[in-house]
Amino acid sequence: MRNPEPSAPERPGGASAERGCEPRWVSAERRLLGSLRACGHRPAVAVAARGLSLGGEHGALWLAAGLAGAAFDRPRRSGWLRGTALIAGAHLASMGVKRLVRRPRPAPETYEPLVRTAGRHSFPSSHATSAAAAAVAFGALHPAAGRLAAPLAGAMCLSRLVVGVHHPSDVAAGALLGAATAVAGRRLLTATRARGDVPT
Repeated sequence: MRNPEPSAPERPGGASAERGCEPRWVSAERRLLGSLRACGHRPAVAVAARGLSLGGEHGALWLAAGLAGAAFDRPRRSGWLRGTALIAGAHLASMGVKRLVRRPRPAPETYEPLVRTAGRHSFPSSHATSAAAAAVAFGALHPAAGRLAAPLAGAMCLSRLVVGVHHPSDVAAGALLGAATAVAGRRLLTATRARGDVPT
């Protein structure tokens, strides 16, 4: 009797063999992404994740919030405008890094995406970049704004994993880039205080 042909995972050089040779951090990242993407099977979680992903496209939510702050918080208007410019700059920086790195997004056949993406490249997450930049910038302008922005930024970062369009390291790198950009430009946000434009 002829022995059955080995299944694909058992073949030398197959997917399982390749994964067996991958670094531990890659395996851990794969498991984390799989766990968070599985959360997207819950309808309420999927709706929230899609909404956050849509709102964060091209930093739209954060740019709109910054402009709203400039419109309603007149004493800090110049600071809000500068913060908005920092968020836009951080987003553009992430786009530039994406074009250089060109890391592909998670395999759609494994992590079925819940949303469409504007581009093919994954590293870093521009959503995470603009979200982190906004949390830092808004917090420097007004503590209450920072307290609102920080958890929303965190949720937006997680949403990119729930919808299956980024690796965890993409999100971490994007958040670091956004926060670093905002911290580097914090002097622009606080310069108005030194001139007495912003009440302390």
